[in-house]
Amino acid sequence: MSLIDLDAIDRRMLRVLQTQGRISNLDLAQAVHLSPAQANRRHRRLEGLGLIQRYETRLDANALGLSVRAFVHVTMAPAHAQSLLAFRQRIADLDAVLECHAVSGDFDYVLKVVAPDLKALSELIMGTIMALPGVQSVRSTVCLDELKCTAALPV
Repeated sequence: MSLIDLDAIDRRMLRVLQTQGRISNLDLAQAVHLSPAQANRRHRRLEGLGLIQRYETRLDANALGLSVRAFVHVTMAPAHAQSLLAFRQRIADLDAVLECHAVSGDFDYVLKVVAPDLKALSELIMGTIMALPGVQSVRSTVCLDELKCTAALPV
């Protein structure tokens, strides 16, 4: 995949959109010093290029009663190739799993999960994740404090 050539205005527009996804076209145009028509045309171009994948609302997990965050490290059984697809599909269906990354090193996957309390986290890990096809072992790290959480990319 080749890199898309972005000028300074494109980059400025992407920075604004990452922090203000609901910004009006008029305000976006003012923020990047373009006319509304030019801003709209560039915005649609960036969407068309696939640089903007989706718009979403970020919710406050604590306010929703999901105060426990943890990283769960999963090691698959050595002969797990046939259960890999089933594992990935089940992980994708678990609402408590916010992210899942295949990684190198001592573990095969790292999951970012949320739960209302430690008991619910234990049930998620022991009753659900450990029971998934091909899972050999699971280790978890509970987050004590969140210092930074962003989805904004450095553009």
